[in-house]
Amino acid sequence: MPESAHAPALIRQLDGGYSREARSLLYQAYRHEPSFAYLFESDREGYEERVRATIRELVKQHFLQDLPALGLFVGDRLIGVALIAPPSRRLGITESWAWRLRMVMRTGLRCTQRYLEYYHAVLACLPSDAVHVLPLVGVHPDFQGQRYGEQLLEALHDWCAVDEHSEGIVLDTGNVHYLDFYKRHGYEEIGEVAVGPIREHVFFHPNPQARSRVADEAMV
Repeated sequence: MPESAHAPALIRQLDGGYSREARSLLYQAYRHEPSFAYLFESDREGYEERVRATIRELVKQHFLQDLPALGLFVGDRLIGVALIAPPSRRLGITESWAWRLRMVMRTGLRCTQRYLEYYHAVLACLPSDAVHVLPLVGVHPDFQGQRYGEQLLEALHDWCAVDEHSEGIVLDTGNVHYLDFYKRHGYEEIGEVAVGPIREHVFFHPNPQARSRVADEAMV
């Protein structure tokens, strides 16, 4: 366990200046994820490079389009990242032909197609168009299991709740170890997506303001 295990962490909004750090952290967070292992063919040589390239292209495109991201810091070290796709701008990244071409060149046509099929299947589970989606969210492995993930989630909930038109947050995972964690923090499972042999679970966390507004309207 690192010496900074119980050090206080701070939330900051990230810009493109943190792209390199965010890519490195998210690569460490996702390289052993079951869904990525299938999507990018972990049994074939070059798997880690394909994952690295995918994370790099997603993060670069995210910041290029000036989409929001939150970072969790211990001192000057970035230990957690969440990329946020607001309701009105979700399809911008994967609908870019330039992004698709770079993905094909770096990961291959089959892996790119697998990723796009997975991505659109997750979007098909959304309860409505008025939700924030988290395409990538993770805490560095050295800092997992120390409640930093909870702090990052709470900050995300508060940040997205400011948008009164948002009904909540959607994220997904194929890692069974995270299922209870998300459920404990108010996430409801709203769908499953088959990613090869992996069952990708899609979760929704309602915006408390939106829920209160619906209740108030029902009472009128």
